[in-house]
Amino acid sequence: MKAAVLNQIGDTELELRDDVTTTDVGPAEIRIRVRATGVCHSDISAMDGTLPALAPGILGHEGAGEVVEIGGAVDQFAVGDHAVLTFVPPCGTCVNCVGGRPHLCAIHSIAAFMNPRFVVGGNPAFGYAGTGTFAEELVVPAAGAVQIGADIPFEIAALVACGVMTGVGAVLNTAKVTPGSTVLVLGCGGVGISVIQGARLSGAAQIVAVDPVVDKHEIARHFGATHAVTPEQVAGLHQSLTGSQGWDYAFDVVGAPPTIRSAWDNARRGGTVVVVGAGRADAMVRFSAQELFLHDKRLLGSFYGGADVRRDYPMLLRLWQAGKLDLDGMITKRIKLDEINDALRALRDGANVIRQIVTY
Repeated sequence: MKAAVLNQIGDTELELRDDVTTTDVGPAEIRIRVRATGVCHSDISAMDGTLPALAPGILGHEGAGEVVEIGGAVDQFAVGDHAVLTFVPPCGTCVNCVGGRPHLCAIHSIAAFMNPRFVVGGNPAFGYAGTGTFAEELVVPAAGAVQIGADIPFEIAALVACGVMTGVGAVLNTAKVTPGSTVLVLGCGGVGISVIQGARLSGAAQIVAVDPVVDKHEIARHFGATHAVTPEQVAGLHQSLTGSQGWDYAFDVVGAPPTIRSAWDNARRGGTVVVVGAGRADAMVRFSAQELFLHDKRLLGSFYGGADVRRDYPMLLRLWQAGKLDLDGMITKRIKLDEINDALRALRDGANVIRQIVTY
């Protein structure tokens, strides 16, 4: 089959190959024919070493498709079912799953770093984040997929698998934004747009979108932002909109020390700061001991939007069906797998892109 292969960490392009196969389906696994996958900035972060990944490997982690084979111990899927993938499959029995934090389950995630699920030119290769949706088929644990109705387009379902879940979940699950509150969002890519939509769904009265790319401002307003400005304009709004008190909730969707620090500085005393962006392990943010104590702010990390995918994927799709969550508008461009490097380059260059969808 065809797949886009990362040969080594640090490569700026993926190699398109047609000599790729999956490993055999184990008793508790399923094989999925990928029908659509999003091109996410996290794939670039895997390529440059910002996020952990193994090479050689198949990138892509935001996908949906059709079940084409099931293992002997699988009873929740049948061949022909439609499903959305998750890169954090809940095992259901660990301390995090039992404690209501299935997005922190590491059982299957650790296994994905130990067990290659692809073969490239006769050599074993890994699937990024335990998936590998830049391939026509993949093998995952049955817990790594959530069944959806046949009436849900694969392109729409794929969006839910990462970017939308991460952004909307950061608002609903992590921050628990309240109606009438004020929200600041730093970064207006696909995840930032999802944070904006989550804030709108939560009834926030004021949603300020911040991005240095001015062309993204109108997009942010379309999805629910009440204001859209460049980073240099935030100080003026801090004074005019909040009376220099700051916003109730500030979301960093970049993952860089300056933007995390900006989110903290622009949240009011007693406010909530949520770090959604995936930063480098060696990128350090400085806070004084006094300000952490004195300002009484909540500083929260938000991994995968605090998701319980079995609960949240269907919820997000119901919101889309009800016209309350705009997923169609997030698809900037539909491409084929052989255009994947152009799509990654556009993201890397900061182009005005929300989500490019690979359709198979």
